[in-house]
Amino acid sequence: MKILEKENSQQKEKVVSIKRGKLRLGEMLVERGVINYSQLNEALGVQKKRGERLACILVELGIMTEDGIADFLSKELGIPRVKPAELNNLDITIKDIIPENIIRRELVLPINRHNNTLVVAMVDPLNVIAIDELSSRTGTFIKTVIATESEIKHAIEKYYGKLISMDDLVKKMGAKSDVEVVKEEVIIQEEDLSNLIKRGTEPSIVDLVNYILVDAIRSRASDIHIEPGEKALKLRNRIDGVLYTVPSPPKRFQNSIVSRIKILSGMDIAEHRLPQDGRFKVRYEKRDIDFRVSVIPTTFGEKAVLRILDISNMCVDLDDLGFEPKILPLYKKYIKAPHGIILVTGPTGCGKSTTLYATLRTINSEDKNILTIEDPIEYLLPGINQVQVKPEIGLDFIDGLRSFLRQDPDVIMVGEIRDREAAEVAINAALTGHLVLSTLHTNDAAGSITRLLNMGIEPFLISSSVLLVIAQRLVRKICPNCKESYEASTQTLRSVGIKIEGHKEFPLYRGRGCDKCNNIGYKGRVGVYEVIIMNDEIRQLILMREPSQTIKDCAERMGMITLKEAALKKVIRGTITLEEMLRLSFEESIEYGTT
Repeated sequence: MKILEKENSQQKEKVVSIKRGKLRLGEMLVERGVINYSQLNEALGVQKKRGERLACILVELGIMTEDGIADFLSKELGIPRVKPAELNNLDITIKDIIPENIIRRELVLPINRHNNTLVVAMVDPLNVIAIDELSSRTGTFIKTVIATESEIKHAIEKYYGKLISMDDLVKKMGAKSDVEVVKEEVIIQEEDLSNLIKRGTEPSIVDLVNYILVDAIRSRASDIHIEPGEKALKLRNRIDGVLYTVPSPPKRFQNSIVSRIKILSGMDIAEHRLPQDGRFKVRYEKRDIDFRVSVIPTTFGEKAVLRILDISNMCVDLDDLGFEPKILPLYKKYIKAPHGIILVTGPTGCGKSTTLYATLRTINSEDKNILTIEDPIEYLLPGINQVQVKPEIGLDFIDGLRSFLRQDPDVIMVGEIRDREAAEVAINAALTGHLVLSTLHTNDAAGSITRLLNMGIEPFLISSSVLLVIAQRLVRKICPNCKESYEASTQTLRSVGIKIEGHKEFPLYRGRGCDKCNNIGYKGRVGVYEVIIMNDEIRQLILMREPSQTIKDCAERMGMITLKEAALKKVIRGTITLEEMLRLSFEESIEYGTT
């Protein structure tokens, strides 16, 4: 055991010393006379254009062979060269110790494990960052051995399966589709668009676009990004707030795909110079799913982003949103108040709409008249009267709110308070006996008070109408299927605010990565909430126009749990990872200008 750890340490020290001396693969090859400077410069020129590994380019140009590079690195670094037979006889029990996405991305392969040392085959043993990541992820010492790219890729296909390329998918797809388009509209202007329409309605393109939609729905994606590059088309899905690249169609299908999306969305397919917006609906597995579409012109073609609005993902109870146990009963109490304003704040995409919809579903009953004005209406709520803003005909938030007051409402939801006039109408509605729910774009709960003051709202109106303010963020949950514990050091725990007596180890949790979570280690998201409940002391601070930090300090003294504290509680419970909490803390530090 100690001998293995010593060998691993010596290997790493040698690799690090080469890196620090800025002696990389190309320079090592020239220095040893394996290649000349002319050949290196040629390969570097290609690398600059394409961004691939230098070793791949040297092989492609015929300057070296894969075996030649592997043997050279083995000799120079003193790292053993693994035999192909060993790669084809792996220890199956450790097959999943490294997430599959990392194995494919870094071209590494776990071969065997002895106590706390993991032997990993690598194409690039100079990749110290990858080695550190593997050590951190697995909690083991990493002993590297060298293999060629072809050898590792062959072994990956054998043990983890072959990834189907989009080209293969296009060839295999038939005419039958499992997605039914509920409504299609075609807008034709100025010219004969038969070719564009033909390209966008060919069976192969219809099936290809349907596959893209279905794959995103199955992956629980919230957005699809179709991004044209100079030589390739990139497809990315946003899952749990993070963009992931997925197998992308060939560049030659770019215009046809965009044309198909435009046809579905009711856009002008002849217009390529201006941004366009649209929407369409599909029926998949007996449920209707809405898509909001935005298309903009870029240097290499039109980029399309599709927001997926799946009502099945929206049916969340308040109990499941992520409120801290002692805060949830208070929130449920205040949303049943007969009048006043409840504000939900946070950046775009932090789940404000989900919180408001869950709130409306909780308080909806036969004896209440609930009206909402939204831009856009994201989900239809049974039993609730929802109005879509239409500025082009003069129906904006302000006009809608004024009309609502003549509709005998009990509860009003305003999608967003954007200016002074909308704020004044909302406050007037709250002061005349209505419960108003709305959102603001501020970083924390106390900042919403300052925002209203800056809009020109009188302090006495704010203090007398606002019941409570919520600030929220969304954080990724650990995948329950591959959740595992690990021992965090006392120093790490103390640095994030977890107090441990002495040097006792404390268990934290993370996702190892599995098929259920696409080898990410995360599945689903949960809210982190900071709630300010108005009391006499805070109202007095508002009347005195005190800054938001003073209000926040007062709320903390009164027992408010901050966003960071709420996230920390979820780390300790094993709901989220320490990395997710640190990501949230980093965002907060940027927002408050402390970094």
